[in-house]
Amino acid sequence: MIIPTMGMNNCGGRCLLYAHVEKGRVEKLTTDTSAGNPKCPPLTACARGLNYHKTYLDEAKRLLHPLIRVGERGEGRFRQASWEEALDLITRQWIRIRDAYGPESRYVHYGWGVSGVITPIDLAKHLLALDGGYLGYYNSYSNACIAYTTSYLYGTSLCGNSFEDLLHSSLIILWGHNPAEIRFDSLMFYLRLAQKQGIPIVCVDPRYSDTARQLKAEWLPIRPTSDSAVMDAMAYVMLEEELYDRQFIESYCQGFTHETMPEGYEGEEDYFSYLQGLRDGLAKTPEWAAAISGLPADAIRSLARRYAMAPAAALLPGYGPQRNGNGEQTTRGAIMLACLTGNVGKAGGSSGSGSWRPMPPMPHFEKAANPYPGKIPVYAWTKALEQGMGMGAEAGVIGVDALSADIKMIVNLGGNALINQHGDINRTAALLKDESRCEFILCSDVFLTPSARFADVVLPAVSFLETNNMVTPWVAGEFFGAVNKVVEPLGECRHEYDWLKEIARRLGLEQAFTQGHETVEDWLETCYEKLKRQVPELPAYEDFKRAGVYRYENTLCHVAFAKEIADPAHYPFPTPSGKIEIFSPTLFERGKPDVIPGIPRYVPSDEGVEPGPYPLQLVGYHTKRRCHSIHDNNPDMEALDPQRVHLHPADAEARGIHDGDLVLVFNQRGTMRLSAKVTEGVMPGVAAIAQGAWYTPDEKGIDSRGNINVLASQALTPLAFGNAQHTIRGDIRLA
Repeated sequence: MIIPTMGMNNCGGRCLLYAHVEKGRVEKLTTDTSAGNPKCPPLTACARGLNYHKTYLDEAKRLLHPLIRVGERGEGRFRQASWEEALDLITRQWIRIRDAYGPESRYVHYGWGVSGVITPIDLAKHLLALDGGYLGYYNSYSNACIAYTTSYLYGTSLCGNSFEDLLHSSLIILWGHNPAEIRFDSLMFYLRLAQKQGIPIVCVDPRYSDTARQLKAEWLPIRPTSDSAVMDAMAYVMLEEELYDRQFIESYCQGFTHETMPEGYEGEEDYFSYLQGLRDGLAKTPEWAAAISGLPADAIRSLARRYAMAPAAALLPGYGPQRNGNGEQTTRGAIMLACLTGNVGKAGGSSGSGSWRPMPPMPHFEKAANPYPGKIPVYAWTKALEQGMGMGAEAGVIGVDALSADIKMIVNLGGNALINQHGDINRTAALLKDESRCEFILCSDVFLTPSARFADVVLPAVSFLETNNMVTPWVAGEFFGAVNKVVEPLGECRHEYDWLKEIARRLGLEQAFTQGHETVEDWLETCYEKLKRQVPELPAYEDFKRAGVYRYENTLCHVAFAKEIADPAHYPFPTPSGKIEIFSPTLFERGKPDVIPGIPRYVPSDEGVEPGPYPLQLVGYHTKRRCHSIHDNNPDMEALDPQRVHLHPADAEARGIHDGDLVLVFNQRGTMRLSAKVTEGVMPGVAAIAQGAWYTPDEKGIDSRGNINVLASQALTPLAFGNAQHTIRGDIRLA
């Protein structure tokens, strides 16, 4: 029997899978093998997708029964419990903490191990909202700076062109963007088509990524955190050589020169003056940027000229560069270049920002509104755990003047960000071990992950192969898919809806929680039928499930801001001025010009390009052998990209390190032990380590798997309060 389903993890692939099932066992997974076309890209799985059954359906590794902690948090000592005992304990703690500290003391942790239409996280929030509320969060670990900052310039973050539009480009610049390994929706499909058309592709990145290799792209290596300095220098070249689109700047932008400054701010620094160094005496020349970035001045000039002189060019920044301490400025610098070249609103161009764009109607689950209005930046949860009471706007709190409670209960469902994916793991572990801070941690997962080891109660969850769901595109797309159950749940594993329904019954909230839906499948059908009333041409629900995917037909190729550029009188930009705000009065009025300037400009980052006590910059990258931390316990995937630290031959020679040597990578926050890969595929002064390895400390506290978050900080970016996990300095020595 062959059953269609779709990948449902936090991966951009959204692959169409076919489970070949014999006698209740998945023998293999196959995928979409169609060639596709520009209007209908294939939904083909990579090695991760084709190995889901080997990862998820290995009973020897799975959580099969409820567990209750008996040792210290993080120690991994539990006893098996019945579902009844576990749910009774959860209910007692749920009520006790609510009544003792208020609903705002309860926190549903960030996590995307389940990325379907109905997620365990949304279900938990739904029940907590019905029970008085919970402390909310905003932002994501992935893209806080680019999502938050873009709106200050364009008035919206929906500013991506259809990927199909890349086929109209004459130059494509991937800035810190690695879709070959990340699987960024269908982007790689269109980039391969562009390559076949002969469109030049440039990759700006500290490492020679699989994307650069597969596309045979030109590689321009730069130091982490130096991106906006290079962008400023490119803008300087365009200005100096009069290559910029003066008409576009004068027609659509505010704050490029003193003549275009908004009323009341005429005396403040404009972007032209900044580039010329009229205030600080430092012209932002390619030589200036070369000293910061390590990219030769001639290479900066060449890229600026090619970008400015191309009839249409797409600058596509990835999420990596904005996960630095100055990530907001990287976002603003890229948008500035798109404006200077007049590529905004143009076919074959780009806005210089994210890939989000309007999508056709999609199915969604509508959870109850949270009665508690307070929210924290998602990456600041450890701060709220440590000193939440009184935490206010200066720490990014919105919705309330200040928090009235610390976090006392954490609900962590289908996610490994509690420990594994959060910065400064050793500090986080110490906070979680302190039971006087967080008094109860509940986890539901398929494995006893590093995060699950810190829970007080661990419940065995189902994988996507053991349940039904639906899935929508990761960032942008014209389809949605059916996640069909292909095997029965292992052991005593249960979907989170099933046991949350029992908690709701104990709280007297079952009817409000379920709204008459006995199973999660009932909810899915309701979500689908609601969408079908909006989109009558949808097939019957059972036909959709049998097909495995629904594709919208006759969709148009979208060019962001085309209307605003073609008819600004009727379609102004949705900013206060109606223009693209190069100078932002809103940001200027923050009163923090050193870190939140009114204009885009390079802002040095702590632990950035300046060496300090540690000589190397360390950077995490997304690897083809994992989806974040998923698949790390599948040894068959290791051959794709063994967990190693990649360093340049010059840095290896200076330390007496040879390829394959066991080394220690360390800084003030911790130490990890792993093997070295000596390669020219990473620039000198930078070491690269794939993120997502399962944190595995030895008896001395040294991580033996190579989790880069042992070394990453918990620092927040100044404007978006986003994570700065890619801003790390450290060193390497022989073990």
